[in-house]
Amino acid sequence: MSLLAVFFLTSCSQEKNGPVIGISFETLQAEYWVASLESIKAECERNGASYIESVADGDANRQFEQVSNFISRRVDGIIIAPKDAHTVIPIIKAANKANIPIAIYNRVPVENSGEYITVVADNYEIAKSAVDHMGRIAREKGGEYKAMILIGDLGDINAINRRKGFEDALVEYSDIVELVAEVPTEWNQEKALAGVTNALQANPDINFIFSSSDFLFPSIVSALKNLDKYHPVGHEDHVLLGGFDGDAMAYKMLMEGYLDVDGVQDVHFECVEAVQSIFDMIEGKEANMRIRDPGFVIHQGNIDEFAGRMWGADFASE
Repeated sequence: MSLLAVFFLTSCSQEKNGPVIGISFETLQAEYWVASLESIKAECERNGASYIESVADGDANRQFEQVSNFISRRVDGIIIAPKDAHTVIPIIKAANKANIPIAIYNRVPVENSGEYITVVADNYEIAKSAVDHMGRIAREKGGEYKAMILIGDLGDINAINRRKGFEDALVEYSDIVELVAEVPTEWNQEKALAGVTNALQANPDINFIFSSSDFLFPSIVSALKNLDKYHPVGHEDHVLLGGFDGDAMAYKMLMEGYLDVDGVQDVHFECVEAVQSIFDMIEGKEANMRIRDPGFVIHQGNIDEFAGRMWGADFASE
């Protein structure tokens, strides 16, 4: 099916009774992206807008072509979740040239990329807060800890900031927590599984694991189960676990007592802010051009208060 056909089918279901927003996602590989896309579409509809959507399936060149099609169709605004901070630059410049407001979702473009709105979680602070809570648990329990971190694609500034948040949080606990394994994943499940398996074989006493994305928890759980090291909080052989995102698996692991802490991106907040900023620009109002999602940290001690705010809770119930 041609790109034009895809655009036609996705826009036909929407009646033209307000602004038309072009929504472009680089991938829907993880639940976070699916939840975000659905929330953005719902927010457009709530504000009386129709939309055209496209997904580039990991191909930055294809995404540029898809957004160029949006521009040629004279959409009123564009919301894009790009591959990274660099590949989005020509897209921003094309939107600027056409005088179409553009919001960059969940990424911060490199400096001097043009005029745009950006909505992104505070990856550094959320990760740091989550790992700090893990450290406090470790200190309270006593003993020494061997730590592992699963690192995302370091071409992604979000992955870089989460790693730095992890490292900076551990400084305070360096007397009891030693980092012994850094597993590069490039956001790939197979690489994550192989890396975690190898790290656990080389360091069987690892008992403190942080994942830069909940998306990678299946690999962690599989590797731990294979070594009979996957036990709930309170078990004498429990491995301290922390993550980042707020997806369905993290929600279930928290509710079942296997996950200690999770740093959560507030998907609803991010999507509402992205759409509202585009509408403000369309209407000639002053828009917030840099929007920070502070997120929140959920753990075994505050589940009752925060579980309902995890975007993954909706997926977990399906």
